Amino acid sequence: MSAQNPPHASGPPPPRQDHASKGTNPLRRTSDKFESWFRGLLMLVLVLGLPVAALSAGTTAYESSMRTVQAQSAQRQDVTARLTSDVKGVTTDGKQQAQVRWTDDNGTVRTGTTLVKSGTPKGATVRVWVDRDGGLTSPPMSELNATTTGWFVGGMAAVGVGAGFFAARAGMRHVLDRRRYAQWDAEWDLVEPLWSGRFRR
Repeated sequence: MSAQNPPHASGPPPPRQDHASKGTNPLRRTSDKFESWFRGLLMLVLVLGLPVAALSAGTTAYESSMRTVQAQSAQRQDVTARLTSDVKGVTTDGKQQAQVRWTDDNGTVRTGTTLVKSGTPKGATVRVWVDRDGGLTSPPMSELNATTTGWFVGGMAAVGVGAGFFAARAGMRHVLDRRRYAQWDAEWDLVEPLWSGRFRR
């Protein structure tokens, strides 16, 4: 055998044991283990709770809005009214309050004030919404409004769950860090006199 060959036997070298197995780190404190466990629990809550909360809140808001849509559609109807005066001037939204007149189902002539597009001449017909009592009211909520409300509430629920996750994690970390700092201070109070005594010798 050549003198340049390595002294160990032929074959692959034995596996190295540079790192301790997971969970056996002697520097890992109880607070570190608790933090790791709690972070995993929060991640589980986030993964499972966020879609459930968003879907539940969004569906509830949508169904509630749809009941409102159905109720308002049954209680309100649109009728044809005529302007009793010219609509002059220009506003930022392009509409102004104007007097209108219409005849209800009983043949009674009614008047009221509603928003009309600026520049509409006197005598022009406009569509207005009236309630069961014959008074002017706003248009009923549409299905698009209900869908938008459902998506908005669901999104806000998801944001709330996410914010709760980060707040809980930050709060847990803050509490654990305060405890760790207190432990370090207590241990330093014990060790510091020994170190100081070494340098005074």
